[in-house]
Amino acid sequence: MSDAPILKPSKIPQNRARDGQRVLAGLSVLVACICALPMLAVAIAALSGGTDTVAHLMQTVLPRYAGTTLVLVLLVSIGTFALGVGAAWLVTMTRFPGVRFFEIALVLPLAFPAYVLAYAYTHILDHPGIVQASLRALTGWGPRDYWFPEIRSVGGAATMLILVLYPYVYLLARAAFLQQSATTFLAARALGASAWSAFFKISLPLARPAIAGGVLLAVMETIADFGTVAYFGVQAFATGIYTSWFSLADRAGAAQLALCLLSFALLLAMLERAQRGGAKYHDPSRRQQRMEPARLTGLRSVLAIGLCAVPVLFGAVLPIVVLFSMGLGSEQNLLSTRYLGFIQNSLTLASVAALCTVAAAIIVGFFQRVRPGRMSQGAVYVARLGYAVPGGVIAVGLLVPFAGFDNALDAFMRAQFDISTGLLITGSIWLLVAAYMVRFLAAALGAYEGGQAMVPANMDAAARSLGQTPTGTLRRVHLPILAPSLLTALLIVFVDVMKELPATLIMRPFNYDTLAVQAYRLASDERLEGAAVPSLVIVAIGLLPVILICRQVGRRSR
Repeated sequence: MSDAPILKPSKIPQNRARDGQRVLAGLSVLVACICALPMLAVAIAALSGGTDTVAHLMQTVLPRYAGTTLVLVLLVSIGTFALGVGAAWLVTMTRFPGVRFFEIALVLPLAFPAYVLAYAYTHILDHPGIVQASLRALTGWGPRDYWFPEIRSVGGAATMLILVLYPYVYLLARAAFLQQSATTFLAARALGASAWSAFFKISLPLARPAIAGGVLLAVMETIADFGTVAYFGVQAFATGIYTSWFSLADRAGAAQLALCLLSFALLLAMLERAQRGGAKYHDPSRRQQRMEPARLTGLRSVLAIGLCAVPVLFGAVLPIVVLFSMGLGSEQNLLSTRYLGFIQNSLTLASVAALCTVAAAIIVGFFQRVRPGRMSQGAVYVARLGYAVPGGVIAVGLLVPFAGFDNALDAFMRAQFDISTGLLITGSIWLLVAAYMVRFLAAALGAYEGGQAMVPANMDAAARSLGQTPTGTLRRVHLPILAPSLLTALLIVFVDVMKELPATLIMRPFNYDTLAVQAYRLASDERLEGAAVPSLVIVAIGLLPVILICRQVGRRSR
């Protein structure tokens, strides 16, 4: 009989594993609480504001805000659906000259904030702009002798939003069309259906969940937009919140408007979740037959080129040309100390917020993998709610409790020690970073989970059998494999923070301006040439993740 000792499982790795899971659980709950805090604070502040403010809002501005927001949502839904689905079908199911170029170029407008397009098109379409000036010079008309569409209107704001948001629908619809088997479509054609009839009765219903998800994403961005509607003077909920908070100093009114907008956004989020979770498709043929694209020639190819060129031309090419020409004629020096400060502030905020947001996504996503259950699923669900909450609502929701805490602490220190602590948290960068994390955590979590799905479960089991704790498994196994997904998440959050305007306007520390704030300030003063310079920098940085998305689209299509 061998004298070799019998090896027993060590309790130390098990204890360390349990400790690691407890730490993950605590951090996940902390992230979920931070994400839920703005919504809870807005609800409490709104309900404690009294009925007088609510009654006054109902009699004055609330019907106008609600009506304008609903009109914007309706117009953007129709526009993004038509542009996104039409372009996705053309580049996926047909072949015409330049189709490979358009399948990539159609994503480019995603790099533009809507308010940047608003500055560019106001410069050329407003009364003193080049279009109307040329029209008056050619015809000899006076200012009151002709009618021209007003760019500073609900329709103008909806057009700007459609041009930058249709890529959401385009990307998701194109992915859905690429995944469809040709079996059902060809069966419909064999039964006598025309190509158009087969598209509307077969292909479009099969892609409905993806298309609806893209349209709802565009709607979420529409109700969260502030820069475009504020610059055009459109009275929507986003402008009402900012006006109530700053211009009227009505904190209760701002909170109640934010609660109305929050309720609408959460309703849309639940609709999106319901339609995404309930839609299923089963192909009984058990074989994936790729749809053979139809070759377009003659007039049809010309029409296809024109339809795909319109959103690219008006959503990316023309705005870049206009902004560049405006910037050349401005007095803004991008290399001056002041502008370098704006760039540094923007890069600092975006970098710190991206790192914190991706770290929070890793914590929440990895905890759900290690300990699947109600707690982890609840943390993920609460973390995802931020994408449905506009930046202005998050700003109000964070400022209300932390301003109260700062004021209470200052009063206590004055009474006890005759020392004024001032605003320790409210005026700090870290509170603004927390707002960014709440707003964009869903985007980082989606990218992380997409990469995590590629890590087999047996890798986790192998790591545990080798004595690795959850932290060690994450560090040595998951993170190296997930490096591309994490880089994508970092870039997406980085650029989203660069473009974010309402939360930055409300929460930024004193004398801490960013490129987005500088562009908004110059445009508000009608100095559009000057606003073009920071806008171009924002767009240039925004092209980074768009190029990544374009590369992925190109790989999937081949």
